[in-house]
Amino acid sequence: MSSAHEPVLKTADEIAIMREAGRIVALAHQAMREAVRPGVTTLELDRIAETVLRDHGAVPAFLNYPKPNSPDYPATINASINNELVHGIPSGSRFLKEGDIISLDVGAIYQGFVGDAAFTMGVGEIKPAVQRLLDVTEQSLHVGIRASVLGNETQDVALAIQDYVTKYGYSVAREYTGHGVGRAMHEEPQVPNWWPKGKLRRGFRSYPLAVGMTYALEPMVIAGRPDLYEGDDQWTVLTRDGSLCAHFEHTIAITDGEPVILTLP
Repeated sequence: MSSAHEPVLKTADEIAIMREAGRIVALAHQAMREAVRPGVTTLELDRIAETVLRDHGAVPAFLNYPKPNSPDYPATINASINNELVHGIPSGSRFLKEGDIISLDVGAIYQGFVGDAAFTMGVGEIKPAVQRLLDVTEQSLHVGIRASVLGNETQDVALAIQDYVTKYGYSVAREYTGHGVGRAMHEEPQVPNWWPKGKLRRGFRSYPLAVGMTYALEPMVIAGRPDLYEGDDQWTVLTRDGSLCAHFEHTIAITDGEPVILTLP
């Protein structure tokens, strides 16, 4: 048995259920991608995602998610626009505009297990420099996935992502990390997208990767400085300097070979 502070290793049968949860998340992603255009509200996207989840026998993992000293999360998706990093609350008065970028994060619970994935996309035409931010963020996710093999630890995954992102001159969000996923939305191990040096290492634990470990990798990349703040709604996280940011995420399973992405269609 693992303690509450150890990664919970999943059986093949449990991973198969997680794969189905992840497939449902991917279907919600596809439906939202098709709906993103100027004039659409983030609440419309939320309703699209919730319909897909419930039509496939899943329930939203984010809806009513608790947070200390804050109201429970009120929606199915996180819809974060431009300089909003994560946890943007959908709104019927929030209309997408040409040239915006939007990060859409969805979690689904299916037969007791969670699938969790996110992506960022442009609304209509976006500038090449903005597309570069999205491309680097998405590729950094795959860099982290490729590092998620036996013989490595979570520290190796974090450093792989950090090294790739900083090579292109971007910052990595430090307060928000990848995380174990399974019967709970957040389990061990935490998988940061950076790794501290020296005295800062205290409080950071690197876990050896093991067969059956499942976690959501989610690089959050910022065009400017990494300083963040929380908005008045007590959920939305924004860049302090107003710079754009992007977010890509997949849930994966560690095997004795290549890692398996569980949140693909």
